[in-house]
Amino acid sequence: MLKQMLEKDWNELADQRLPNPDDELKNSPYDSVLGKNMADDARKVVGGKLNIKDFHKKYYSSLVGEFGDVVAEAAPEEDGKDQPVKWGMVIDLQKCVGCDSCTVACKAENRTPPGISYNVVLEKEIGNFPHLAKVNLPMPCMHCDNPPCVQVCPVRATFKLDNGIVTIDNDRCIGCRYCIVACPYGARSYDFGETYEDEMLGFNDVTSPEYGIERGERGTRKTPIGTVRKCNFCLHRLERGEEPACVETCIGDARFFGNLNDPNSTVSKLASSPRAFTLKSELGAGPNVIYLK
Repeated sequence: MLKQMLEKDWNELADQRLPNPDDELKNSPYDSVLGKNMADDARKVVGGKLNIKDFHKKYYSSLVGEFGDVVAEAAPEEDGKDQPVKWGMVIDLQKCVGCDSCTVACKAENRTPPGISYNVVLEKEIGNFPHLAKVNLPMPCMHCDNPPCVQVCPVRATFKLDNGIVTIDNDRCIGCRYCIVACPYGARSYDFGETYEDEMLGFNDVTSPEYGIERGERGTRKTPIGTVRKCNFCLHRLERGEEPACVETCIGDARFFGNLNDPNSTVSKLASSPRAFTLKSELGAGPNVIYLK
């Protein structure tokens, strides 16, 4: 029954994660109409329906008027050549048991606050009684080749690393939340400063590893509060030669992680499987999280 689900069915399930743009931007101090228009056009850019230079020409003056001197010039276009490593993840949907161990491991590893989960598992029942089945769709950030979130960021706080990971410089992020409404996978969240301190003594003593333990009042750099947060494939673990926490703790052994540019890697071989597909492939964003149906 799982194999019979079409890609559009998975896309419809993935849409459950998308935030409402009006609700997301209503508390932002910045122009919400500008954010929504830019998000729509950014998706046209990655889909090849709008030239990137025309996109920046269209919005540059509006961005300067709204954000002033913090507006950064457009990021240089990447040719994708000489990229020895491109990190990617393959998730076997037939093996995912919906245990949410990935969600829990991610929160524990990255110490995300209430309301923020870099990894979520969406569920859906398919079929009719007595032939019913529950399907699970785990969703981290897709780390797209052509991420629309990068296009809309007025200060270039969101950018791609040479290894393909899309990350955020929270010292640059101004919390406009335009990237949240531009992301077609609902992978981004705004940090309102909520905490588990009342439930978990010492929760605030050590911040998440992506920001460093000297963040906050003791440090000289900004805290993530008031900025946008997302999955970065546990970059701090990759630098130690470890896998992302969600991969290491997956009970069903449904997640695989590695270099998509290495034809001999497990993820590269699985990504070439006839079972492989990506969510919302028609958008042209080029997600590097691949699913096996």
